[in-house]
Amino acid sequence: MADEVKLYRTWSSRFSLRIVWALHIKGIEYEAIFEDLSHKSPQLLQYNPVHKKVPVLVHKGKPICESLVILEYIDETWKETTPLLPQDPYEKAMARFWAKFVDDKLLPSVQSVFTEKGYEAKKEALVPAVKNLEIIEEQLKEKKYFGGESIGYVDLVLGWMAYLLDVFEEVIDLKLFDAHKFPLLSGWMKNFCDAPAIKQHLPPRDKLVTKYQLLHEKYQTTSN
Repeated sequence: MADEVKLYRTWSSRFSLRIVWALHIKGIEYEAIFEDLSHKSPQLLQYNPVHKKVPVLVHKGKPICESLVILEYIDETWKETTPLLPQDPYEKAMARFWAKFVDDKLLPSVQSVFTEKGYEAKKEALVPAVKNLEIIEEQLKEKKYFGGESIGYVDLVLGWMAYLLDVFEEVIDLKLFDAHKFPLLSGWMKNFCDAPAIKQHLPPRDKLVTKYQLLHEKYQTTSN
């Protein structure tokens, strides 16, 4: 058990799923420990006392927190399997840059459309989200994945978009993504979700719709 791997996660966490996908792409055996974030386990609080969040990867008894950090740790620790990050220093730096863009710009802009109250406010919030999608579309060019011909670091970081956008659209009754406007991203989303390591580990769509319907109702009725 010297090389034991455990992953503290929830069933739907976008950040946890990045790690699930990476572990399966790399062929790494692990134990999944599902957390109830309304009653966090003592182990989770011990392993991640700063943020008290999932995911947490525990390898050889040592915890690693934050999904971007965990992805790099996995890639550096299991080098003999499919690489997630490019080997070229410049390309690696660019992958890190775009991963940060996704987490710091794109994801918050899409979330704001979901959380805004009222149709008009949502439409207004959609403008910067679409601009960020346009920026990401440009980065795909003619590649199958952001990582080239195989799923890599940026693909995993952006993976939430491939299966959640249409869930958000159904819940808020507003079009977020136009496949004709974003043909490269549209193709990427299909390729990503069809990849075996991803497809087998996507959360059930009906459960996601139910979860986000409840969340959306909460955002719409809670006073600021």
